[in-house]
Amino acid sequence: MAEESDDFKRLLHEATQDVEYSPEDLAARLDNLKRRAAAHAARTPTPSDPPDTVRPDRVPSFRPSGVLGEIIDAVRADLAERQARVSLDELKERAAKAPAAKDGLAALRGDSVKVICEVKRSSASKGALAAIADPAALAADYEAGGAAVISVLTEQSRFGGSPADLEAVRARVDIPVLRKDFIVTSYQLWETRAYGADLVLLIVAALDQPALESLIERAESIGLTPIVEVHDEDEVDCAVAAGAKVIGVNTRNLKTLDVDRGTFERLAPRIPDHIVKVSEGGVRGPHDLIAYANAGANAVLAGESLVTGRDPRSAVSDLVAAGAQEAARRSN
Repeated sequence: MAEESDDFKRLLHEATQDVEYSPEDLAARLDNLKRRAAAHAARTPTPSDPPDTVRPDRVPSFRPSGVLGEIIDAVRADLAERQARVSLDELKERAAKAPAAKDGLAALRGDSVKVICEVKRSSASKGALAAIADPAALAADYEAGGAAVISVLTEQSRFGGSPADLEAVRARVDIPVLRKDFIVTSYQLWETRAYGADLVLLIVAALDQPALESLIERAESIGLTPIVEVHDEDEVDCAVAAGAKVIGVNTRNLKTLDVDRGTFERLAPRIPDHIVKVSEGGVRGPHDLIAYANAGANAVLAGESLVTGRDPRSAVSDLVAAGAQEAARRSN
């Protein structure tokens, strides 16, 4: 890049020395620099960017420990199989033909506490929760109850989900849809957009900092709203530094898998006010939503209590009403 840099310095020097160019000449010179810089970039990919695809024979440079690491290993194996069936170019074509992404950020903003409702068959801690033979019908119940966003777990090995669930839900509801999975490569981002999702989960604990920053940038460039998930103070700082606009605090301890509702209360003050704060987990009913709202939550994610309950639509309606009542109380 030294040659391009020298040319740019020469142009800059001449400009400050009152060397005059015609508009056409200046435009041609700048175009030439841009073309050469682009060609150089094409020859030299940024080392910190996560690859578009994964190779099953290559050990990743960053691997989380414990349960999360085991899940990521399974995700990579499943991903390699999908890549063998569907090329990246095909995914990009499908993404280009998909309806424009809905504004996930706008869906989570507002005076009332928003409710993200999850289509979730299993959990890492409790195993099977609900069969959910028709995820689209469940999502429709959530939407009828007033949900702001539908979250669809698509990870297969631990959570029993699939991208097909995402596609079915997208075809049924009009509100924004979040893909909740363990994203490690931009192939999955194109996949997310191709299946019609509007938001995507990025987990700080599953990525190194350069990969996190690159995936946030790539997601936003193709219309996705990233929700960046954190578990502790250091991860909050990483998410903020990476430019997250929405931060989700997972109240489940990744080592013990226990839920600690105090995690959100502890971490929320560390998140700047301009960033949307989402509490993930531990929402059993309106009282939990109100507690999270009082701690600064703009939105909550509810899943287990909804899929195991008798009347998901009514349960969502109760949560939404509690969020609106809390907003009204604050305004008085």
